[in-house]
Amino acid sequence: MTTRTVEIGSSVGLHARPAALFVQAVNDSGIPVTICKPGGAPVPANSMLGVMALGAKHGETVELASDADGAEAALDSLVELLKKDLDAE
Repeated sequence: MTTRTVEIGSSVGLHARPAALFVQAVNDSGIPVTICKPGGAPVPANSMLGVMALGAKHGETVELASDADGAEAALDSLVELLKKDLDAE
């Protein structure tokens, strides 16, 4: 299982536009990815409702995980996306 931990960079956290951009990027990656807060239950990262239900705020950390082929590169790309303030772009 490949995992990455990242701090949310978007000023509003993973809500609305940032969540939609993240979910789209997960779907574009073509691999199954889960996301969770530390110690929380993982949810499918390609689910808009699941991602928004996490309630991940600016500065909080989340963990991404996947056991698919190509997970390392895909998770690295998703980490870079989550580090950005997606509301400012």
